[in-house]
Amino acid sequence: MTELEFDLEQSPHIELYQLLKATGLCGSGGMAKHVIAAGEVTVDDTVETRKRGKIRLGQRVTFESTSIVITKN
Repeated sequence: MTELEFDLEQSPHIELYQLLKATGLCGSGGMAKHVIAAGEVTVDDTVETRKRGKIRLGQRVTFESTSIVITKN
């Protein structure tokens, strides 16, 4: 499994579909919304179907064979 880090910078959170798009795991916001609705994405090992679910510091998002850890500098 590949692991990526995503830096929130100044934001307290990022919406799930935006994270998938920003990391390049989905080519568009529409594709990201589709895979989330299909139950293909987990947040902290729990299936997440809320497209606009807020992802915060320390959470882990997994899609296909990639895991994204949320960090903040």
